[in-house]
Amino acid sequence: MGATLKDAAVIAGTGQTAFAKRLPESERALACRAIVAALDDAGIAPAEVDAFASYTMEETDEVEVAKAIGAGDVTFFAKAGYGGGGSCATVAHLAAAIATGQASVGVAWRSRKRGSGPRPWRNTAVQLPTPAQWTRPFGLLRPADEIGILARRYMHEYGATRDHFFNVALACRNRANQNPAAIMYDRPLTREMYMTSRWISEPLCLFDNCLETDGALACVVVAAERARDLRHRPVYVHSVAQGLPAQHHGMVNYWTDDPLTGPAWTAARQLWKQADFGPEDVDVAQIYDAFTPLIPLSLEGYGFCGRGEGAAFTEGGTLEIGGRLPLNTAGGGLSEAYVHGFNLITEGVRQLRGTSTAQVPDAATCLVTAGEGVPTSALLLRS
Repeated sequence: MGATLKDAAVIAGTGQTAFAKRLPESERALACRAIVAALDDAGIAPAEVDAFASYTMEETDEVEVAKAIGAGDVTFFAKAGYGGGGSCATVAHLAAAIATGQASVGVAWRSRKRGSGPRPWRNTAVQLPTPAQWTRPFGLLRPADEIGILARRYMHEYGATRDHFFNVALACRNRANQNPAAIMYDRPLTREMYMTSRWISEPLCLFDNCLETDGALACVVVAAERARDLRHRPVYVHSVAQGLPAQHHGMVNYWTDDPLTGPAWTAARQLWKQADFGPEDVDVAQIYDAFTPLIPLSLEGYGFCGRGEGAAFTEGGTLEIGGRLPLNTAGGGLSEAYVHGFNLITEGVRQLRGTSTAQVPDAATCLVTAGEGVPTSALLLRS
């Protein structure tokens, strides 16, 4: 059997800024604050950093970050594509670089001013990429419109209802209500609020959509051999994967045999193949939740239930603390903050350290996923 990245690297530190609809600082300043906080959390000096990984959509590049934080010589840098699909890939790239001797201390980050900034789809002067030429002229202007199409098909084929989507929104909001750092910390959600809220793109209502947030997050990745010297309990990067299925087409997935088997299915096969445990052994999950229907689709893709059973899986408190699979325990993109999914990584680390505001007792394994519907990535973390 060939070499793997299994447990070769650990997440040594995490950091974040405040989350808000509007923050005064620039994206670069926010990025640097989050990175310095993560390094301080790890007890590692900025001068030791020799690797960076971020998103292709990140507007703060590694050159500016390295100068600003006082990094030393940098021997590895990478960017992962497809927006929220790249979150877990940043950590995977650093783990690979460290495991193969390309670097020793890596930093991954995401900084975003989406709450106070413009929406990308508003810029009509930009030439549409080829996939968008088949969707946007026909009314699918926003990600919400595209996922709305998938959600409607899922409801038609498998009997999913708005109550199932509410189960997802409620679980995330309940956890945010326990998290003082969450934007929705002091704002409970009821079924009546959900069912009477305005449509964003039918069948998706206001509470089916993620927040729009300013903020930044970062984490520090080092070799597992360094674990004994860390400031906190190490969190091992047990397995990593990326997924781009054959004939994939953006969020609508038009040209595949089954549009409802998205990138999660491809990533999951690779993720579990390299792991020492399976879905039944996952104690807590941080699943990308830009839109509530992505949760049942991801539950199926990552093997927590059968095809078409993801909606029913959300019933009976399954996603709540004490349920079979506590979900997005800081509030996720729906209720903590939406920073392209990076907050799911940092919350996974907190769960395995035992420091979450909604701690799952004795949590030792955590699945973290990136955006479903786009080329994606995933991490299995263990304590």
